[in-house]
Amino acid sequence: MERMPARKPWDHVIELKEEFVPRKEKVYLLSREEREEVLAFVEDQLLKGYIQLSKSPQTSLVHFVAKKDGKRRIV
Repeated sequence: MERMPARKPWDHVIELKEEFVPRKEKVYLLSREEREEVLAFVEDQLLKGYIQLSKSPQTSLVHFVAKKDGKRRIV
């Protein structure tokens, strides 16, 4: 199983300024199937060590793109 590179002393975190205000984005409702797919994707990426939990109040949108074979991928 492929993993992220080991943490190094020069790795860093992004420190938010106290006056930071998260931007509110338009909410796009997902179907139950899409929500389950997103949750499974995030859980898989956490288990692989590709991503880690964040303390940031900022969020990011998730989109699905149709592939030629009829399946979808998360972007």
